[in-house]
Amino acid sequence: MSIRESYQTPRGNPLVSLIALSLVVAIGTPAYSYTPTGPVVTKMVSQGVSYLEKLTDKDFGSGDPFSTIAGESILIGYAHHKCRHDPDSAAVKRALKTAQSVVNSLKNGGGKTPQKRTYVIAIAVLLFAEIDADAYRSELQTLQQYLMQYQSGNGAFCYPDDDPKKSGDISMSQYGMLAIWTLDRNGIPLDYNRVTESLQWLLRVQDPDGGWPYHAQDPGPGKPQMAQSKREMSDSMALAGGSSLLIGGDALRLWGNTDDDADTGIPGLPKAIKVFKEDKNVKRRKRGSMSETPIKNSIGRMRRWRQQNPYKKSGIDWYYYRIYTLERLESFVEIASGSSKDLSPAWYNRVVDELKQTQGADGGWTDRALTRPPVSTAFALLFLIRSTQKTIFTMSQGSLQGGKGLPKDTTDIRVEGTQIKGRPVAAQVTDMLDILEADGAGETEGKSIPDDLELASDPVVRTTQMDRLERLVRGSQSWQARRVAARLLGKSDELRVVPSLIYALSDPDKSVRRYARDGLRFISRRFDGFDLSNDPDPAEVESVQGKWREWYLSMNPKYVFLDYDQ
Repeated sequence: MSIRESYQTPRGNPLVSLIALSLVVAIGTPAYSYTPTGPVVTKMVSQGVSYLEKLTDKDFGSGDPFSTIAGESILIGYAHHKCRHDPDSAAVKRALKTAQSVVNSLKNGGGKTPQKRTYVIAIAVLLFAEIDADAYRSELQTLQQYLMQYQSGNGAFCYPDDDPKKSGDISMSQYGMLAIWTLDRNGIPLDYNRVTESLQWLLRVQDPDGGWPYHAQDPGPGKPQMAQSKREMSDSMALAGGSSLLIGGDALRLWGNTDDDADTGIPGLPKAIKVFKEDKNVKRRKRGSMSETPIKNSIGRMRRWRQQNPYKKSGIDWYYYRIYTLERLESFVEIASGSSKDLSPAWYNRVVDELKQTQGADGGWTDRALTRPPVSTAFALLFLIRSTQKTIFTMSQGSLQGGKGLPKDTTDIRVEGTQIKGRPVAAQVTDMLDILEADGAGETEGKSIPDDLELASDPVVRTTQMDRLERLVRGSQSWQARRVAARLLGKSDELRVVPSLIYALSDPDKSVRRYARDGLRFISRRFDGFDLSNDPDPAEVESVQGKWREWYLSMNPKYVFLDYDQ
C-alpha cells in the first residue's frame, strides 16, 4: 500500500509544483496517528528524558570544549530543555557550562582540537537562544563573530584542514545555516551577503540528479553543476542540503514575512490582534537578496531524487541524525510553502512507529547507530516533539514594542486597539480554565496566576472549578496546564483535592511536583514534612506519596485511592 504525502499551498503560490511535490512512498500505513503531545509520544519522551537525566559529568569527559564528546553534552542539554523547559536540570546546567567554555575558548584562540568547531558553535547558539536569547546576547554575538570567521570564502563550512574549493562539508554547512537562522531570528546583526554565498554554494554543489554528497566538489561560481561522488550521496545528505537551502531562504525572507504568525502566543488574545515585532536586521537583509526560483527548482530535484532513491534501513548507520534532519526539512517546507502546521503527517507517524520498536527498557535509543546512545536519544526526542516546528512557531509569536520579548508572566496583559497593555489574561478562574483546556496551553505557567486569584465563592461554581482543575493536573498533556492546576489546587485549602495533589507528586515536571508538595503542606499544615528531592527516583516518590496517603486516610478513613494498588 502506498501513502501520498502532499503539501497544500495557496493558489498561485509558485511552490505548488516544486517544493510541494507529492511523494508516493511504498510502505505500509502506520497503525496510529500520533502527535507530539499525544499520550504515546508523551510517554516515549518522558522515558527518553529520564534516560538523559541518568547521565553524569563522567559520561562527557573533560578538557577541550571543542571535542566531540563535549559538544554532545550541549546537544543533550538542548534536547532536555526543549522537552522539559527546566534550566535548573543537571543536563541543562552541564550544557551551559560547556557552552560558556566554548565562548571563552574562542576568545582565547579557539581550543586545542577545533575540528568540530562549526558543529559545537551551532549547537551552543541553539542552546543559548532556547534558554534565554536576551540574557545570553553577549555569548550569541561572540559565537556569531567566530562562525562567520570560520565560514569559507565561497560560502561553505568545512573542517579546518579541508580545502573548501575542493571539498565543502554538507553536514557541517547545515548546522552553520541553522545557527545563522537562529541568530537572525533573535536579532543578532548578520552579513546577509554571506548567507547568499552559502546558498549559491549549495546550489552549485548539488548533483545534477538532485542529491548531495557528504563532501561536495565546488565547480566554481558561474560554472555548471558537476557530478558528485555517488558513493557519498545519501538520504541524510539530501535532507541536509535541502534543509540548508530552506533555512537560508527563510533567513533572507524569500518566503515572505514568516514571522507574522496568526498565533500571537498570548493565551486568550483575539486572533485579529497582531503583535508588533521589530526586525533588527531588516536593512542588512536587503543587501543579501537573491531569487527564490533556483531554490525552488533545487528542492524539486531533491524531492525527485529521494523518491527514486528511498531510504533503506541498513544496519548501523546515521539513522537518528537522519530523522532529526527529516523533521527540520519538513518543518521548513511547511513555512516555505505557506502550509498550515500539520501535527500528524504520514512521515512523522512512520518514524514514531519505528522509534516505538527500538526504544530500550531504560528509555534510551541504543540500537544500530553510529552516534552514541545519549546522542541518538537526544535526536530521537527532538524528532518526537517536532523541535524545529516548535522553534519556528515560538520565534514567530512576536514581541512588545521596543523589541522586548513577550513576558512568560501574562498576568498583566490587555489589548487596546492593536497595542498590548496590562490586565490579567484570566481575571477569573473559569476564564483561565477555558484557556488551559483548549488545544495547547500557550506559554501560561504557574507564575501566570495572579496572587489574589481565588476560586469562586458560590459552592456549585467552586466545585465545578476544582473538578476541572483536578482533571487537568491528572490528565493534561500540557506541562503548562498541569503547573497552573497544581498551584491553584494547592491554594484552594480544600481537603478534597489532596488525592489529586498526591498523584501530582509523580508528575515528570519538576515544577508540578513542587506546587503539589507546597499545596499538600499548606492544606495539611505540615509545613516541614514529607519532602521530595529535586530529582527523585520512583522509589522515593512512592515512599513520599505513601506518607501523604497515610495522613489523608487519618483524616478521611473511608477514602479509596483508585490510582493506588492498596
